[in-house]
Amino acid sequence: MHNKKYVTIRDIAKAAGVSINTVSRALNDKPDISEKTKKKILEVAEELGYVRDFAALYMRKKATNIIGVILEDSANMFFAEVLKGIETAARKYGYHIILMNTEREYEAEEQAIKLLLERRVDGLIIAPVQTREEDFKLLLDKDIPFVVLGRHISNFVVDEIHSDEISGAFLATEHLIKTGKKNLVMIDNFLYTSAAKMRLEGYKKALMDYNIKFDEKMVYFSSPQIESGYKVTKEILKNGIKFDGIFCYNDLIAIGAMKALKEEKIKIPEEVAVVGYDDIAFSNFVCPSLTTIRIKKYEMGFKAFKMLYQRLTKRRKKPKRVILDVELIKREST
Repeated sequence: MHNKKYVTIRDIAKAAGVSINTVSRALNDKPDISEKTKKKILEVAEELGYVRDFAALYMRKKATNIIGVILEDSANMFFAEVLKGIETAARKYGYHIILMNTEREYEAEEQAIKLLLERRVDGLIIAPVQTREEDFKLLLDKDIPFVVLGRHISNFVVDEIHSDEISGAFLATEHLIKTGKKNLVMIDNFLYTSAAKMRLEGYKKALMDYNIKFDEKMVYFSSPQIESGYKVTKEILKNGIKFDGIFCYNDLIAIGAMKALKEEKIKIPEEVAVVGYDDIAFSNFVCPSLTTIRIKKYEMGFKAFKMLYQRLTKRRKKPKRVILDVELIKREST
């Protein structure tokens, strides 16, 4: 067994009885070396536990073929599906990813960006917290390629990809109205995120189009988690608000809301109809199954990487904004 912390190509050359140059050519899959020699060198490298030195590789190529991905919560099934799209695209184009979570904390986002840049990633895909935006200025000033995912940045012109949030919220609210519901509560995310702002705009637009007066007392705010959706719905019920429909910022909030309604013996959808947003896998398996707005999560991740790849390979210079279509998925909760 090899005692050194890191195995070098010099160690491989010595063990295989070949030159350092031959080892380098084998490890970099160069054509001018016999398959037999290449196979032998790769076997020796594996046996010794060789790990490629990306720092040295960066010094030579000025690229690592690694990108940083910063998400607010990769355990959230929405982001898990987006991440799958990013990973598939990265593999297709010969890249690897380093993933970091922010838990919706701006300071954690700043730290993640700093750490990934220290690791010399070639570029970044970020689902930003959006309480502040100084980190984008830093990236733009340093000319670091990055793509904003799931959010719209209004103060800077950057590469970004997100869903048609206004349209999605309009479809959700309109569907509740068309099922005969008139008193509609919205449980939104906090308004520092662009998605929350645009979904509130879509909700208001649908109410206006169907001559229902907007009442700010019918809009509540929640972090995008099941527990928070549950607590906020309990609060709405405690406040004695009269409502027959709930439109939730995401499916997790909606699942929490349905639990709270069930505990109060409120029938879904007869007494209160519920619509979520995202169409995560759980939505079809809760009881009743959840009506929701389907976002192209995998496609969003895949396209986000392709947008970044275009920047990395200088195939596109101007920033691009991509807006993906959404779809209403009708299920038992309405």
